[in-house]
Amino acid sequence: MDTPTVKTALVTGASRGIGRAIAQRLAADGFAVVVNYAGNAARAQETVAAITAAGGQAVAVQGDVADPNAVAALFDAARAAFGRIDVVVNSAGIMPMARIGADSLADFDKAIATNLRGAFLVLGQAAAQLGAGGRIIALSTSVIAKAFPGYGPYIAAKAGVEGLVRVLANELRGKGITVNAVAPGPVGTELFLHGKSAEQIEQSAKLAPLERLGTPEDIAGVVAFLAGPDGGWVNAQVLRANGGFA
Repeated sequence: MDTPTVKTALVTGASRGIGRAIAQRLAADGFAVVVNYAGNAARAQETVAAITAAGGQAVAVQGDVADPNAVAALFDAARAAFGRIDVVVNSAGIMPMARIGADSLADFDKAIATNLRGAFLVLGQAAAQLGAGGRIIALSTSVIAKAFPGYGPYIAAKAGVEGLVRVLANELRGKGITVNAVAPGPVGTELFLHGKSAEQIEQSAKLAPLERLGTPEDIAGVVAFLAGPDGGWVNAQVLRANGGFA
């Protein structure tokens, strides 16, 4: 049986926001796309519909990235759908706002489970399944450099993700697979805007010298660079796509 010629990208957390923009951009660049989602099937199907309407190929696959069995099944479903996996983008994430203290332990555990344990599982499957020329890309955050109050669980998890990326790049020595992270600054997504006042959003927009929030498409463009032919010599790096925010 011949190897399928259309390259495939698996994008976790692709039902909305940055993940959706990444899925649509990679589809526009010629990848068949596996749209992973945690719970909102309707939103995931919207992503698939947008890709297919533009002439691309996509399927939606449910799976909680914190569940090892679900992650393994996700990769199996990707191969069943398209026959190969060339790019893996771990975009699934949550951002509970909680101060550091015993009362916030539940929020901390949730952030670690999805954002760090999930990355560990997705990156591990990607490392085992991708071949030479493969690209592994994780989403971090530029808020690590700001250390804002209330972001402790989120920053702790994402700092861990950056550590995993660098280690995995070294563990894949000689395999021809790159491993990188993209660290957005404030981006106008539901995840970021939720619970913030108009004044808080305006303040966030002014933090970067470019004086605007990022867009999901801004981040998708950076991911597309790492996933495409021009990003092949970038490895074990964290690209801070933030307009100068940090």
